[in-house]
Amino acid sequence: MSHQENHGSTKSYVIGFILSIILTIIPMVLVFNHMMSMGPLVVVIVAMAVLQFLVQLFFFMHIRESEKPGYNVMALVLGIIFVITIVGGSAWIMTFNAQVH
Repeated sequence: MSHQENHGSTKSYVIGFILSIILTIIPMVLVFNHMMSMGPLVVVIVAMAVLQFLVQLFFFMHIRESEKPGYNVMALVLGIIFVITIVGGSAWIMTFNAQVH
């Protein structure tokens, strides 16, 4: 298998690029125009960030196009678990400390 076969097509890169731009512009428009209250706005921003992450993985990092066993995917899942644990734990601690004082 040649080196060229492991990379995506131009069409795939263009689709990923356009999706990335759209997923970046949506939260920017919402924030700049004050179109939502804080709670729903944070939810939309986080949702767009997660979608942006998935677009990057599938269109640019080719996470699904691997010949080897899913070691990359397993490492990615473990990293995501670490990040969720750290962010969730930090938010929980900050919320708990805010209630005490």
